[in-house]
Amino acid sequence: MIKSALVWMGFAPDPGFAHSGAHGHSHGHGHSHGDGDHGHTHGVIDATIASTSKGLWAIKWSFIILMVTTMAQVAIVYLTGSVALLADTIHNFGDAATAIPLGIAFLFARKAATRTFNYGLNRVEDLAGVVIVGLILFSALYAGYVSIERLLNPQPIQMIGVLVIAGIIGFLGNEAVAVFRIRVGRQINSAALIADGYHARVDGFGSLAVVIGAAGVWLGFPLADPIVGLIITFMIFGIVWQSARAVFTRMLDGVEPGVLDEITHTAEHVPGIVSVLDVKARWLGHKLRADIDIAMDPDLPVAAADRVANHYERELKGHLPALNAVQIRVRPAA
Repeated sequence: MIKSALVWMGFAPDPGFAHSGAHGHSHGHGHSHGDGDHGHTHGVIDATIASTSKGLWAIKWSFIILMVTTMAQVAIVYLTGSVALLADTIHNFGDAATAIPLGIAFLFARKAATRTFNYGLNRVEDLAGVVIVGLILFSALYAGYVSIERLLNPQPIQMIGVLVIAGIIGFLGNEAVAVFRIRVGRQINSAALIADGYHARVDGFGSLAVVIGAAGVWLGFPLADPIVGLIITFMIFGIVWQSARAVFTRMLDGVEPGVLDEITHTAEHVPGIVSVLDVKARWLGHKLRADIDIAMDPDLPVAAADRVANHYERELKGHLPALNAVQIRVRPAA
């Protein structure tokens, strides 16, 4: 996300493949091609965002807003000694810091394929995802350790008013990112970007939990601060689990069932295809490759069969913008 080289964060392991209408016809079959279940994950680039310059631009500015928010919180953590704010700051920094390995991964992905790396270097993106999961896991362990240590050895919280302001800053920063992502997501028809906007809104409520912890301390309950820190730590562990599952699924050539369903469904709109015999697909970074066997009339001339296959390929790329390459094999229909 500087266009393709600086894609910042990866979301949604099950990206929706909504039709943009660009392929020239609409379908009345009345079902969605994405399940809409977008977990808040890191290290997996959603294709509908990565293939759209406006989506990349949105994520870039989201990164900037979160980094400014995080830097403001870092200063207040130092002044107040709040572990709840520390956990929230680590959470926000984890959201933003994914830019570094993913930026490097995209620089590699732009390199042309060679005789050694025939499919290019898009898999570097998956390695970046592993690094990101490791960083988030480390941050969760550190935040949990500090929170437990403060539970066992309570320490006074300084400048409670400033701590409240920090929680509000965290909320406003995440809410700004949420509004921005949702608005752009609707403009580019990206279900993943919209979903991530709502996740940023949930993160903002995590920042408001810091305010609740500060209120508890002010009311004479000093353990409120480390308890809130532990709650936010569990939120980060949830992100670790979702992100690890998504990253390792892709590393093992796993693909969302909706992708295969869409490939099969698209063939219904191509005259000349009798049936789809076999479909395989896998992700290489945020790009999709597919191998498909289709059945046609055995009496169809080779030139005509080739035209049907080319038509099918164009339709597939209209339905699945992430599709980078497809191998179509034609078999005679029984």
